[in-house]
Amino acid sequence: MFMREVFLLDPDVVFLNHGAFGACSRPVFAEYQRIQLELEREPVEFLARRVPALIEEARERLAAYVGSPTADLVLVPNATTGLNAVARSLDLRPGDEVVGTTHEYGAMQLLWRTVCEKRGARYVEVDATPSTAVDALLGAVTPRTRVLFVSHITSPTALQFPVEELCGRARAAGVLTVVDGAHAPGQIALDLASLGADFYTGNCHKWLCAPKGAGFLYVRPEAQPLVEPPIVSWNWPLEAWADRFGWAGTSDPSAYLAVGAAIDFQTEHGWDDVRARCHTLAARTARELADLLGAEPYAADDAEFAQMVALHLAPCDADEVGSRLREEARIDTSVQTWRDAPTLRVSFQGYNDENDLDALLRALPRLVRARGAAVR
Repeated sequence: MFMREVFLLDPDVVFLNHGAFGACSRPVFAEYQRIQLELEREPVEFLARRVPALIEEARERLAAYVGSPTADLVLVPNATTGLNAVARSLDLRPGDEVVGTTHEYGAMQLLWRTVCEKRGARYVEVDATPSTAVDALLGAVTPRTRVLFVSHITSPTALQFPVEELCGRARAAGVLTVVDGAHAPGQIALDLASLGADFYTGNCHKWLCAPKGAGFLYVRPEAQPLVEPPIVSWNWPLEAWADRFGWAGTSDPSAYLAVGAAIDFQTEHGWDDVRARCHTLAARTARELADLLGAEPYAADDAEFAQMVALHLAPCDADEVGSRLREEARIDTSVQTWRDAPTLRVSFQGYNDENDLDALLRALPRLVRARGAAVR
C-alpha cells in the first residue's frame, strides 16, 4: 500500500531516512495541532485541570500497545531522556562495570562513558553481532558487572539484537539490563512484560510516526526504586513511581496526547502488511547494493533487520556521498562513517515504494564511483 500522499513529506525528495527523526502522517499531525489549539485557548483549564487525566489515558493506550502494565511506563520526550534518567540514577561505584556493544548510538555511548567516569566505574564495549551477542556479551560479564546495555535495533547498523535471551541470561547472572529501544516501537511488535528488560526506553516519533517529543520509559516493578525522575518538581513527594514523573514543569504535552492517534492510524492502515512490504524493500536493497557496489550488509541474513538496513561501503567520503545524494539526486538517506567505515543506512516506511529504491540504485553507483570506490 503506497501512501506517500498521506504524509507531509516534500514530494520532490526521495525520503529514505525515516530512521533519523521519523515523519508524521496528515491525520496524526492534524490531531496534534488540534490539541495544541485547545491548550492555547484555555491554558489553565487544559494544563492544570485536564492534563492529568489525558496523560493517564495516553499512558494506557501506549502501555497496551507495547505490552506493559500502565503503572510500569512513564512518558518522556525521547529515548535519550529515558536512558539518562536510568544511567544517572543507578548507584554505580568505583570498580563497577557497564557492558555494552560497539553498535550503540553515539550519544548513549557518551552518556555511559560520562556516568562511569564520574563514578569511577568502567564502560566495557564488546564487538558483537546478533548471532554472537549472547556468548560475547555474557562472556564479558565479570563479578563487577552491574549493567548490560544493548539496543533492540541498533542505530548505526540497523541490526536487531536477541534482547529477550540477553535479558534472561543477564538476570540469571544478577546483572541489570538497560535496553535502548529507540527504533523498536512501530517497527517491530513489542511485549515488554515478557521481554524481561529491567529498563526499556523507546521513541514514538520514529517508527510509530507520532509527533516529535513523545517517548516512554518502562521499568520493571522490582527496579523502580532505583530510578528517580530527572526533574524535581511538584510530583516528587508522591509515593507511586510513575506519578513522580508526571509533572516536570510547564511544557506542551500535545505530542504525548497524539500518540493514540498514531496507534489508530497504523491500525487502520494494516501496519503489519506495511512492515512486511518495507522489510522486503530493505532485503532487496541489501542484495542489489551488494551486487552493484560490492557493499557488505552488516546483517548476516534478512532475519537480522526489519524496515531499515545498513551496508558497509567501499572506501569513499561518506559525508560527500550523502551530500551529493541530497543535492544532485534529491535523495535523503543516511551515509556516515561508523567505526572508520563508510556506512549507508536505508530506511523504508509506508510512504516508500519500489520507485524510491530504484532511484537510489541509479544514483549511488555513479556517486561512489566518482569518489574512487570499487564498483562491480
